[in-house]
Amino acid sequence: MEDAERVAEICRAGWLDTVDDRLSDTYKQETVDFWYSLKKVEQDIKKGHYSYVAEVDGEVAGVIGGGMTGARINEIFVFYVDRDFRYMGIGGQLLNTFTAHFRKKGAKEQWASVQEGNALGLPFYEAKGFEFQSMKETRAGTGEVQRSLRMMKALGR
Repeated sequence: MEDAERVAEICRAGWLDTVDDRLSDTYKQETVDFWYSLKKVEQDIKKGHYSYVAEVDGEVAGVIGGGMTGARINEIFVFYVDRDFRYMGIGGQLLNTFTAHFRKKGAKEQWASVQEGNALGLPFYEAKGFEFQSMKETRAGTGEVQRSLRMMKALGR
C-alpha cells in the first residue's frame, strides 16, 4: 500500500494523456475521480489488479495490472509509465514480466484495450506484437462515445 498514492498519480496522468482532448473535461474528471482515486487504487491493489510496479532509484516509475479473464486468456487492465520515465525501456520490462507471469498461469492470448488515437500506447503495443481485433465503443453518462481498440497477442511457448 505504500506505493498506492504514486500508482494513482501515474495512472491519472497516464489516462489523461491517452484521451488528450478527445473527451470533455467533465467526463475526464469523473473517470479519474472514480478509477484512480487513492481509495479505489488501494482496493484494487488488495484485489491484485495492479500486478507490478517498476522503480527507478526507489521511485515508482510505472505500473501494469491485469488478470486471467478466461481459462487461457489474459487481459491487461492498466498500464502506464510516468512521463519522466518514458522511452527508457520500463514499459517493455513491465510487459515482459507481466506476460511471463501469466504464461506460467496458462495464458495463450493476451488482450489490451487502447484508446483510439493514443499516440503512445498504440505504437508500443504494435511493436510488441499485438494486433488489432475490433473496436469497442462505450457511451459515457455525458453522452460521449469512448472508442477503444481491442488488441491481442498470441502467446507462444
